[in-house]
Amino acid sequence: MEFRYLGNSGLKISEITYGNWLTHGSQVENEVAHQCVRKALDLGISTFDTADVYANTKAETVLGEALKGERRESLEIFTKVYWPTGPGGKNDTGLSRKHVMESINGSLKRLQTDYVDLYQAHRYDTETPLEETMQAFADIVRQGKALYIGVSEWTAEQIREGHRLSKELGFQLISSQPQYSMLWRVIEPEVVPACEELGISQIVWSPMAQGVLTGKYLPGQTPTEGRAADEKAGRMMADLMKDEILTAVQKLRPVADEAGLTMPQLAIAWVLQNPNVAAALVGASRPEQLEDTVRAAGVRLDAGTLAAIDEALGDVVVRDPGRTAENAPSGRVA
Repeated sequence: MEFRYLGNSGLKISEITYGNWLTHGSQVENEVAHQCVRKALDLGISTFDTADVYANTKAETVLGEALKGERRESLEIFTKVYWPTGPGGKNDTGLSRKHVMESINGSLKRLQTDYVDLYQAHRYDTETPLEETMQAFADIVRQGKALYIGVSEWTAEQIREGHRLSKELGFQLISSQPQYSMLWRVIEPEVVPACEELGISQIVWSPMAQGVLTGKYLPGQTPTEGRAADEKAGRMMADLMKDEILTAVQKLRPVADEAGLTMPQLAIAWVLQNPNVAAALVGASRPEQLEDTVRAAGVRLDAGTLAAIDEALGDVVVRDPGRTAENAPSGRVA
């Protein structure tokens, strides 16, 4: 495993970070989830990312149980706040001071820790003054409940304003957690340049495009396994499951072979070539999946390989920076 600094802070994290979005507390049994966490630790992963909304708080509980007994100082534990939790009451969502302060306390209890290394705004809240949110984050840092603050799926403009307020309030905004993959490059034109200027790193989710970049889904065939075979997840993946995309992805096989990598390794290694990316988030429904993906750590792709990837994917790559704002909630989700 290799480690990278997160933003301009002194915090180092594992460049392969374990995330438990779609598995813990919902899609796999707790014992399997624990096995996956143990495997991650055995393979050198020290950074774990979750959120209170995942499986409506159950994912945090499972992760807390799985990490119990580990030396806390050797781990980096991240979680997030924004989406509805609990019964979904009027103040159970968003980035109001009330919801943020109550959410950090709930997350710490479920994770069985006194603090998280990184607390992230899971989306931008258009209905709460940003000053109110950032003041709540500043107080959480001063209380020692979080060491650093990050954001997820914020636009470049929102990140700039959040960073300005964080400096005024005396804490560090050090990370952005966007979707990023060979197929989804919307952060490159605006978010990445802003973050490079401000000393903020990317922790990217879905580097394998929800499994599409593994090459296991073939054009013209109905998926019988994997996330795309699940009714709910399949709906979320509809835009990725188009034949023109699946056909382009199959052209990556000889590129991966030439580089001596599996398709998942190629996908993860690709996002890690971006110097503004501190870590790629990976999940697992079986421990052995991690043995493959962690081998992307430390891989350096040469210019010829990067050019071959671009040629294979052609115009199926999404690059429009406006898609970040387009995909954001226009109002608070109840």
